[in-house]
Amino acid sequence: MFRSLCLIAALAVMLPLPVDAADPKPNFVIIFADDQGYGDLGCFGSETIQTPNIDRMADEGRRFTSFMVASPVCTPSRAALLTGCYPKRVGMHRHVLFPHSAKGLHPDEYTIADHLSGLGYATACFGKWHLGHHPETLPQQNGFDTYLGIPYSNDMNHPDNKGKPKLSSDELWRNQSTAVTKWNTPLMRNEEIVELPVDQRTVTRRYTDEAIDFITKNIDRPFFVYLPHTMPHIPLYVPEDVYDPDPQNAYKCVIEHIDQEVGRLMSQLRDLSLSDNTYVIYTSDNGPWLQFKNHGGSAGPLRAGKGTTFEGGQRVPCIMWGPSRIPAGTVCDELVTTMDLLPTIAALTDSTLPEENKIDGLDVSETLFSDSASPRTEFVHYSSRGNIEGLRQGDWKLLIKPAKGKQNSLKSPNVMLFNLSEDIGEQHNLVADHPDIVARLKKRMRELDTEIETNAREPWRLRSP
Repeated sequence: MFRSLCLIAALAVMLPLPVDAADPKPNFVIIFADDQGYGDLGCFGSETIQTPNIDRMADEGRRFTSFMVASPVCTPSRAALLTGCYPKRVGMHRHVLFPHSAKGLHPDEYTIADHLSGLGYATACFGKWHLGHHPETLPQQNGFDTYLGIPYSNDMNHPDNKGKPKLSSDELWRNQSTAVTKWNTPLMRNEEIVELPVDQRTVTRRYTDEAIDFITKNIDRPFFVYLPHTMPHIPLYVPEDVYDPDPQNAYKCVIEHIDQEVGRLMSQLRDLSLSDNTYVIYTSDNGPWLQFKNHGGSAGPLRAGKGTTFEGGQRVPCIMWGPSRIPAGTVCDELVTTMDLLPTIAALTDSTLPEENKIDGLDVSETLFSDSASPRTEFVHYSSRGNIEGLRQGDWKLLIKPAKGKQNSLKSPNVMLFNLSEDIGEQHNLVADHPDIVARLKKRMRELDTEIETNAREPWRLRSP
């Protein structure tokens, strides 16, 4: 009997451990700021905004300097991140959704949350959704176990977007304790409105509280937290304990509050000994809303901002932090996009994506861990209304913009060619010097757009009664 027990014990040592025990699945947290510019973090060159916690992420992780979003506005950008597709491929390309919109992201689309949920992950979304407020289009229909947040932008009113305050941003900031009630913006828990109007001063902190609580409760299983902050989209708000009454400091105050909340979340990951097995990605949905001046951000060295296909509209700050495989304090200048996150996450979990729905994302995991070239060599630029406007291929970027006053016509377009390796600010139009490159990029741009349009899938639409 004793010999038999010894033999069983010896075999137990020799046999491989179960997959989950030997190689636990990594956790994922995606923090998605709203309208934060390329130049709004200390680690991306800001000399006025203090972001020590996000800067620490950069010191311990990898900073991506050529990271692109698929649209310069909210809704299509978010659709691209979650589905790995150009917004036009999933029918979410025509600007943003409003409280009266009758469509949203189709629940048949395959999202990051769908993929990880299928692998046994706990999944949660805390923050701005903006992919449809109808029950069929909310986070729980798109792979998330739970949701708390504002279903669209925080400058939108339930139920029809009417009755919004006609006050300047400075006036709203000076009187934020009373101004917060002037917006009839809802807070939802799963599919129910739980606060109307939501106290927008509290949302950044409350989203973080929810994320920390969710992570703590799911410490013994893999988790995915999607944390799309409402801020710094206007109107700007912060809790009273960090409020600076000077409207000239409004944007700075909001970004520094977000940084503090990032610090709280990161501390919790460290305290729970989860930092060695959790990837955290910090980025923004598009560039800064420059027209709001001290309530908007900075694109740093980039041209223009939100709503444009110039670099300031679509190149955003990105930091990826995680297990020791990511070389600390490194910078990657390779072309990477939010669409690449879905296939990269699949690679990091040693899993495969379904083949039914074509996507545009590429697995950039090797670029995350080493100096390997990104598999992405080109990127299509679509306008905020979903019109094809350009193509980047390597260092070359072609833009074909409608002439002024002819927004729906390309009869007299403005054609621009930039070499981004030499001219990140897009100041020198090289069209006349390189007609061959212009012709090649124009042809390829049209080929890619034709394929996407031909194989585009419909969004979910509300049926008429």
